[in-house]
Formats: sequence, structure tokens, C-alpha cells
Amino acid sequence: MNKVYSKVFMWMFIGLLITFITGFYVSTNENILYTIFSTSMFWILILLEFGTVIFLSARISKMSITTARIAFIAYSFLTGLTFSVIFVAYQLGSILLVFLITSLLFAIFAIIGAFTKIDLTKWGTYLIMGLFGIILASIINVFVGNTTADLIISIIGVVIFVIFIAYDMQKIKRLSEVYDEEKLAIAGALELYLDFINLFLRLLNLLGGRRK
Repeated sequence: MNKVYSKVFMWMFIGLLITFITGFYVSTNENILYTIFSTSMFWILILLEFGTVIFLSARISKMSITTARIAFIAYSFLTGLTFSVIFVAYQLGSILLVFLITSLLFAIFAIIGAFTKIDLTKWGTYLIMGLFGIILASIINVFVGNTTADLIISIIGVVIFVIFIAYDMQKIKRLSEVYDEEKLAIAGALELYLDFINLFLRLLNLLGGRRK
């Protein structure tokens, strides 16, 4: 399992590195920012993100390892394009601090997931329900604009995603019995990448210092 986990974390790190570097670079280029956020390009990118992650999640067992890697890298890059908004909205020092906090929480719950004897599989349904719940609540609150509701949604989101980290770590251990090691590295990296990014965004909303 240590070999599998090392490959999973390597690809997760590659994905996060691509996303953050892309986001930071785009935030320094006004022309690219304008193209993304002042035109329909933003929604096109969102649709491409959803399409890529659904394609990768659903088809990874049938695609070649090269295709899986390309799809994962492409998804990380697409996320970085829309991720650039955080470098505009938040102070860089604040982003780095929240990144460190996210990394610490991620490490703690990843270790719990890898070594706990508790069967977390039965939590999956409740986690998915909670995930859809906060997505729906977030969409509604975009139109309502209630700051208290936004705070509550972020806190609940933090709880859901730290549990998801432990759940997905245990899931990777189970899948190692049926998945090809190289494909499992990409599949596991994608799951943990999504957990990390979502946890980071919720913590940033709670703790991040916005630019004035």
C-alpha cells in the first residue's frame, strides 16, 4: 500500500502544483483575466471542468493510463484558470497561510483514513447527500447573499471534506485489490485533489484576508 499511496500523492501534488501555478500566472495577466471573467469563457471553462472530471471518473477503468494522465493534467489546468480569481480576491500571504492549514488538516485525516479500523464505507451515502446539500445551499445563497448562511455553509463544508479525505483514503486501500496500480494512482489522486481543493476554498472563505 505504501507504494500505491506514494504514487497517489505524487499525482495529487502534480495536480495541485499545476492548478496553483496556472491560477497565479493568470491572476497577473489582465488580458487573460478579462477574457475569462468578462465573457462567456468562464462558463465554458466550468462546463469543460465538469465534463473532464466526469469523463475521467466514469471511464478511467477503460481508458489507457496515458489518456488518464492527460485528462487529470487537463482538469488541473482548467481548474487553475478559474482558480485565478482567488489570487485577485485574497491577499497572497493569506492564501499561503490557508494552504498550510489545509495541508495540515489533510495530513491528519489522511493518516486517520489510512490506519483507522472503523469501516467508513457506510458513511459514503451521507457524505454524498451532504455534498449535494452544500452545493444546493451555495447556489441558492448566491442569489440571497446572506453572509451568515455563507459562514454556516463553509463550516459544514469543512466538516464534510475532512471526513471525505479519510473516506477516500480508505477507499483507495479497498480499490487496490481490483484496480491497476497506475490507474489507481490517478483515480485516487483525483479524489484527494478534489477533497483538498474544496477544503481549501471553504477554509479560505472562513479565514482568508480579502484584498481591499
